[in-house]
Amino acid sequence: MSKDVNNSKTGTLLEVKNIVKMFGDLAANDDVSLSIEHGEIHALLGENGAGKSTLVKIIYGSLQPTSGEIFWRGRRVDIPNPSAARDLGIGMVFQHFSLFESLSVVENIALALPGKFDLKALAKRIIEVSRDYGLPLEPSALIADLSVGQRQRIEIVRCLLQEPQLLIMDEPTAVLTPQESEQLFKTLNRLASEGCAILYISHRLDEIQQLCDEATILRHGRVVANVDPKAETAKSLARLMVGSEVMTVSARKAKQDSARVMVVSDVSAPAIGQFGVALKNINLEVHAGEIVSIAGVAGNGQGELFEVLSGERTEYVSGTITLNGEDVTSRNIIQRRALDAAFVPEERLGHGAVPEFSLSENIVLTRHSTNDGILVGGMLNSGVSETIQNRVSSDLDVRKGEADPQASSLSGGNLQKFVVGRELDRTPKLLIINQPTWGVDAGAAARIHQALLDLADAGSAVLVISQDLDEIYAISDRIAVISRGQLSPACPADEMSLEQIGLLMAGAHEKTPAQMEMQS
Repeated sequence: MSKDVNNSKTGTLLEVKNIVKMFGDLAANDDVSLSIEHGEIHALLGENGAGKSTLVKIIYGSLQPTSGEIFWRGRRVDIPNPSAARDLGIGMVFQHFSLFESLSVVENIALALPGKFDLKALAKRIIEVSRDYGLPLEPSALIADLSVGQRQRIEIVRCLLQEPQLLIMDEPTAVLTPQESEQLFKTLNRLASEGCAILYISHRLDEIQQLCDEATILRHGRVVANVDPKAETAKSLARLMVGSEVMTVSARKAKQDSARVMVVSDVSAPAIGQFGVALKNINLEVHAGEIVSIAGVAGNGQGELFEVLSGERTEYVSGTITLNGEDVTSRNIIQRRALDAAFVPEERLGHGAVPEFSLSENIVLTRHSTNDGILVGGMLNSGVSETIQNRVSSDLDVRKGEADPQASSLSGGNLQKFVVGRELDRTPKLLIINQPTWGVDAGAAARIHQALLDLADAGSAVLVISQDLDEIYAISDRIAVISRGQLSPACPADEMSLEQIGLLMAGAHEKTPAQMEMQS
């Protein structure tokens, strides 16, 4: 795996000393030092905004330190850009994807590799490497047709094809299923056994304990601890990250016999694109005061279902969707928001928020039609959007370097808190949220979970789409499973075992073609 086979695969590979990175008056990294050995899987932990992403971007050459030194194999180096990092043997899988949606998998990967490639030969290599590492890809697939989980595989395989000596991974399992995560861990352990060092960022503390040899913990830009994660508990790691005990999510009981807020009856929609998933006879009810969660393996129609339920997609949709008793099947997302519905998509940067817009401008995007006073007589009242932005940032503890920064300047977890908080702030009658805690730390996840529970307690209906089964069990009153575009009946959470959910994920509830024909 190493680019330099003549060098020893033992000893210190990377050392950073006294790294400082200033953004104006904000010290994102404040005298940070760490070292990584060959073959070591080293965790980098901290709350959202603790400085983790800043540090790894410095190591990868995407940012330059204000002061401090970097040593590679004992030699002081400057890393002016990612190309220089890759030449050294440093690869990185970013939390936010850098893929061109109009291009295929093989074309995207070719763009990231040096030199010229025969696309057919590269496609064959992609198939071999992706299958070898348990992350199968179809080279001809268009990025626009792929789920977030499938896009994550591309980022990982693209990096592996560069044969790095140090592999940096920023929240790699945030959008992977448990099965995909287990396969990734096998891949990383294999790479480590071959001498590749791995710097691993994750908020899933159980996987840190399972996978990593050492953990460096940042808080407010400074190193506060270096520990053996296997000798710690998830609770003690979270305490070191946050500096105090993580809040406990309050238990609740769903309201019985409450009004039906959203009713989905026999809804079907054809697949869009060669690799899309068709929805088939979806039936679902979500009542006031309850949380219904939809589980499933990535790429089984979750994105398509969100588009249809939110009104992002109305063409070629059959069946009926009612909201508060009104038929909204043909109404778009703005019209559904006007009926007091709110929506949080899976992909926060680019879909949930415009990267180049400020936070207050991103407030306008989803709140201009909801009687918040943002638009008055066709004129924008920026003071109202700024007030909402400040309230959301305070309520969800969104950490930012300036009063009203661009969305792209926030860390992934802080942007997730903002996008979720923007919709929670309305106290809508219906909230549909896709992957609510993707990429957020334990404290932020608990805060979001509690906010969803509080929203349901206030009488709202909440529909959650999530791949995180721990999350689903923690907050749900009823659970349904989607598989290849078909949805199982939603059953009480306390009656659904992991084995049952696993069978449903594998398609135990799917109708045969003959059954589908009889229904049509």
